[in-house]
Amino acid sequence: MEKQKDASAGLSSWFTGIANQIGLAWWVEVTTTSPHCTYYFGPFLSEAEAEKAKPGYLEDIEREGAQGMQVVVKRCKPSTLTVCEDIPPGRVGSFSGQMR
Repeated sequence: MEKQKDASAGLSSWFTGIANQIGLAWWVEVTTTSPHCTYYFGPFLSEAEAEKAKPGYLEDIEREGAQGMQVVVKRCKPSTLTVCEDIPPGRVGSFSGQMR
């Protein structure tokens, strides 16, 4: 049973990777006003998967003290997972749910 789960997870991950390569994967995009940043969390194979994961990402960002959050689940292919306009590039971290 455990091997079946591993195989299923591996296949799902493979499909998600393919969907991401061709721009059909779903991502959670969080924009904050303070600091002025955009974060991408994903990729996900379906919109429902992304919606289900969304609360955990918001909690992570809130814990970091970010304010003025707006969240969108959308199909995209971000080239950068964290974009901050008012923080020096070397100072930007990543959150646990971000693909590295």
